[in-house]
Amino acid sequence: MNFKEEAISIKDELVSIRRRLHEHPELGMEEYETSKFIKEFLKNEGIEFTEVAKTGVCGIIRGTKGDNLDKTIALRGDIDGLPILDKKNCYYSSKIEDKMHACGHDGHTTILLGAAKILNKNKHLFSGNVKLLFEPAEETVGGARFMIKEGVLENPRVDCVCGLHVEETLECGTIMIKEGVVNAASDQFTIKINGSGGHGAYPHTTVDPIVIASHIVLALQTIVSREINTSNPAVITVGSIHGGTAQNIIPAEVTISGIIRTMSKGDRGFAKERLIEIVEGICKSSRATADIKIEESYPNLYNDEEMVSLFKNSAEKILGKDNILVQKHPKMGVESFAYFANERPAVFYFLGSGNKEKNIIYPAHSSLFDIDEECLPLGVAMQCQMAVEYLTRR
Repeated sequence: MNFKEEAISIKDELVSIRRRLHEHPELGMEEYETSKFIKEFLKNEGIEFTEVAKTGVCGIIRGTKGDNLDKTIALRGDIDGLPILDKKNCYYSSKIEDKMHACGHDGHTTILLGAAKILNKNKHLFSGNVKLLFEPAEETVGGARFMIKEGVLENPRVDCVCGLHVEETLECGTIMIKEGVVNAASDQFTIKINGSGGHGAYPHTTVDPIVIASHIVLALQTIVSREINTSNPAVITVGSIHGGTAQNIIPAEVTISGIIRTMSKGDRGFAKERLIEIVEGICKSSRATADIKIEESYPNLYNDEEMVSLFKNSAEKILGKDNILVQKHPKMGVESFAYFANERPAVFYFLGSGNKEKNIIYPAHSSLFDIDEECLPLGVAMQCQMAVEYLTRR
């Protein structure tokens, strides 16, 4: 089966789907019309599905080859948009004010629908199952974890998961992939420093939370620069400081918030422990107290070595060996596919969607973001090739 030719033959349909989705973006856990569109498409193709995680969808294609290889591979596509004003000057730009598919999830959804269409048409080529995971709220709360909680990796049990993300820094026709850690883990923190306010002219009568907050901001940077192995990428960013109402008033409290990004479970736990110790230590020495809240967010995304090898072999048949690039370093960004990858062997790759000649150069999460739609059939073909090769290997 030449999946590349199959995918190219439905290119016009893929472009039409992608542009329809692009015109009607919806935010996380509000993807009602997107979900309805997905379900109608699957129903028209004769693919069974269930609703999951409020606005998510889980489809399943059951192979009919009958060679007793009872395995299940899951393919994932995220479906939510972002709260960004679309400033592109094209007819398919967003028709929803201040909402936009600025990260390519419309493309991901389109690719998964295209793969579903072709795999269902060719289910006689394999036994076992292909699960289709249409994930809501990737950009916000991480819909994958809710899907997992509701059982999408069971009945039948998923053996492995494959996902992708469009990448505007890569030219269309290429992909990038990496073994091991692909994306960082993320933890959000909020620190409320409780001091004692008073007149700015008499600071000795106060416990100044602004000065204390300043010491904390600087001290937190030493966790990365002096306490985590310099070979291990990590970031601690303070993104906001709030406190005070006037120039001559020392406030009673200041709130600091930010993020921790790490590349291993060990560093993740250590950074959180040291943040608490540093904040409490500085506050105690300054006669203040602190309320510290750390919210665990997305985990590290790990690519399984065997899955990467299998995917590379599949991708070579679509793109050729020279167009498969190696991702040298993990990305500090987070990706909720990591929840799936922490549960099952997984492979996640970046699909080239940039094109300098077409001026498709703007970064994800920007108001001018777009993709070269020539990448859509390539993504479809690789997902199909990977699924079939996994399900037919002994």
